[in-house]
Parts: sequence; structure tokens; C-alpha cells
Amino acid sequence: MLTLSSAGESFFQLLFALFVFVGVLALTAFVTKWIAGYQKTQGLNRNLEIVEAIRITNNKFVQIIRAGEDSYYVIAIGKDDITLLGQLSSDQLKDLDNESYKPGTATLDFKAILEKLSKKEN
Repeated sequence: MLTLSSAGESFFQLLFALFVFVGVLALTAFVTKWIAGYQKTQGLNRNLEIVEAIRITNNKFVQIIRAGEDSYYVIAIGKDDITLLGQLSSDQLKDLDNESYKPGTATLDFKAILEKLSKKEN
């Protein structure tokens, strides 16, 4: 009968533990990407979008909401209530940055932000 020394046995236990750790890590990464893709497809084809938001106080915000193709509304959001402040046309909206801002999207391109910040520092 072949017996392993305690050093060899410990080495195989370490390899097994490392293999299990890497497997759990890979499984976690796969499941996270799968859930992100699933949530991304759930958000498509929506008719509502927050174009811009600003915090007034801790629990109060003013937001511009796009509803449908070309309807924009300004709303105030408090802790317990939402109030319609008015309606805007797409002509009344200002572009944040003509190169990086596209109408109908609420995010700026990260590369454009970095370029803009690097120009300010120089």
C-alpha cells in the first residue's frame, strides 16, 4: 500500500482548496455577467428615461424625464410626493457637451469626460 507523507498530503489539500476557490470565483463571475445581461435586456424598449437630475436637499430632487419620443417633463421629487413642475420641448433642453452628449441619453461618454478634464489641467 502506498502512503503519502504529511507534506505531500498537505500539498494536495492546498491544490484542491485552490482549485475549489478558483472554481467558485469563476462561477461567481459567470453568474454576475449573466444577471447583468438579463437586467440589461429587461431595461430595453422603455418609454421613460431620466434625462437629468439634480439634488436640492437630502430627500428632494428635480428631474427632467423623457416620456415617449419627444415629451419632456420637469418634476420635483420629495420624500412622500412627486410634483409636476412643467413641460419642456426638445428645443429647450441644453446639450451638456455637443461631442459626448446625445439627445435621449442621460450619460456622458467616459472618454470625453477624461479628455475634458485633461484639457482643464493643462
